[in-house]
Amino acid sequence: MSTDGSILVLSGPPGAGKTTVARLLASLRPAPVVHLHADDFWANIVHGAVSPYRPEADAQNATVVRVLAGAAAGYAADGYQVLVDGVIGPWFLPPIRQAAEAAGLDLHYAVLRPDEQTALDRGTARPDHPLTDPGPIRHMHRQFADLGELESHVLDSSLLDSTATVDAVLLGLADGRFRL
Repeated sequence: MSTDGSILVLSGPPGAGKTTVARLLASLRPAPVVHLHADDFWANIVHGAVSPYRPEADAQNATVVRVLAGAAAGYAADGYQVLVDGVIGPWFLPPIRQAAEAAGLDLHYAVLRPDEQTALDRGTARPDHPLTDPGPIRHMHRQFADLGELESHVLDSSLLDSTATVDAVLLGLADGRFRL
């Protein structure tokens, strides 16, 4: 087993550009790379799923994040560079931190946080996306408004295109800004 792998959690509210940036980052990184799209882990619940932004989804969300953390750590422990993209707020970090620490892995956390109007414009314009309702997008954007001690992990992606955002993420990884 190799411990050369690492995990980057690319987070932020809906419409921040997480998936686009994660795909671009994955294409730039040397192999082997795994991109875990967190939305897929929620979508795998076939019966009994609760929209993850609803208060009654807390137990479901804890399960999904624990499974996602295990998958990320499993790949990274075998040498993969793992990119996790999703609405992974600080409240979801404990199981990811625990999985990374247990496997002796480097863990990085970058939050793309455009202004609310940009997130709404992007989030409501996505074709074929399950979440385009402005209400939940606004709600989740507010949840990322003040990250306290993790505020230094935020990138304002309001005026950045995807290439500039990728460059900013790479710079933050290189200078250790996103390390947890």
